[in-house]
Amino acid sequence: MRRKKNPKDSYTIMTHLVMPNDTNHLGDLMGGILMRWMDVAGAMAGMRHCNSPVVTAGVDHVSFDLSIPLGAMVVLEGWVTRAFTTSIEVFIEVFKEDLDGQRTKCNEAFFTFVSLDRETRKPIQTPLVEPGTKREHALYDGALRRRELRLIMAGRMEPGEAGHLKALFDKPDTSR
Repeated sequence: MRRKKNPKDSYTIMTHLVMPNDTNHLGDLMGGILMRWMDVAGAMAGMRHCNSPVVTAGVDHVSFDLSIPLGAMVVLEGWVTRAFTTSIEVFIEVFKEDLDGQRTKCNEAFFTFVSLDRETRKPIQTPLVEPGTKREHALYDGALRRRELRLIMAGRMEPGEAGHLKALFDKPDTSR
């Protein structure tokens, strides 16, 4: 029987200061630097959940809503939203934090990681996720649809096989 873990068990916070080498020609944090930070935060959340090494399998729905200027503090928060057989989905949120402690959400993304055996480096089964809060349940439920979409986009699933995703578009016939 697979263990169950709460998303809070994987909760990870990373904080960075945007330095000159992290910025683009406009003085804002480069997207690639932020993606690297998000990947590291996501991997740490994944390792906490799986108690094993994890590797990045994919990234989707990266949103760059607000730029982050030179000198800003950046706070990344991530946690595992759902576990599948050998993979997990991790949600990462990015905030700019002012010196008065006020936070503004700037970015978010979903990362997929695969749990590996330490010796063989082959995929291993992950612990299940047992959501507790309303938000954890919403992210947990949506993870099935996001996974189906990822598999379709990767050519590993036919659109007609995506039952959870298809259910969003199937409307009951009320014309009778």
